[in-house]
Amino acid sequence: MKEFQLENSPIAYYIDDSANKDWVVFIHAAFVDHRMFQKQFEYFAGKFNLLAVDLLGHGKSIHAQKGDSIEKMSDWIDQIFQKHNIKAAHFVGVSLGAVFIQNFANKYESKVLSLACFGGYDINDFDIKKQKGNSKEQMKMMFKGIFSIKWFAKANKKISAYTSNAQEEFYKMNIEFNKKSFMYLAKLQNLVNKFPKKEKSYKLLVGCGEHDIPMEIEIVNEWAKKDNCEKVILQGAGHCANMDKPKEFNECLENFWSKL
Repeated sequence: MKEFQLENSPIAYYIDDSANKDWVVFIHAAFVDHRMFQKQFEYFAGKFNLLAVDLLGHGKSIHAQKGDSIEKMSDWIDQIFQKHNIKAAHFVGVSLGAVFIQNFANKYESKVLSLACFGGYDINDFDIKKQKGNSKEQMKMMFKGIFSIKWFAKANKKISAYTSNAQEEFYKMNIEFNKKSFMYLAKLQNLVNKFPKKEKSYKLLVGCGEHDIPMEIEIVNEWAKKDNCEKVILQGAGHCANMDKPKEFNECLENFWSKL
């Protein structure tokens, strides 16, 4: 993957365009960066052109200027598309990444071939009560992070991954997260229930790991039924299913895309 910096922005991104085929965009979970998809990059190299983005405040996307906000992420991704002449792409988002790929689809639907959302929720029709409960749990975790990123990362890895290997990989990335970057996540709620629910022109896959929190499994089941879309609950995986069970995750994506 070649590293790039988007002009007039804090955004770092990574590209492998050697396949000369359809594009796949990977957007990572909170508190880590594009490296959480390393197993996906290895598997899909040569099969697809690949683009991975470090979200604002994560990885190398940390040199923000006044006025920079996560609300600009979709526009920054579109600028990357324009720079590299990417007409449309499949999108894969895990946890926080699932929020951002949906927001991109809301704004640039014609540039979306499909969405695969894991460990996320429908940002266009999200229950306020569940949103409040989810926000409450997030605030508890962030409170730990304000005092100690190491303390936060140790607790967060057990929530974010199920297997011991995935937990350690997650921890190594999480420990690099800067406490100052918590402030960017405060505007995440501005992306929820902002656009009206409507019929999609692209295919949707929703999923999570069987060891994710019960509320997430409930959300995924309800989401799949409501949108009449494909659903997968990956066995032996937790919240970041792509890290816990990369082989099964990769095959699931490949099977989904083969039907399009």
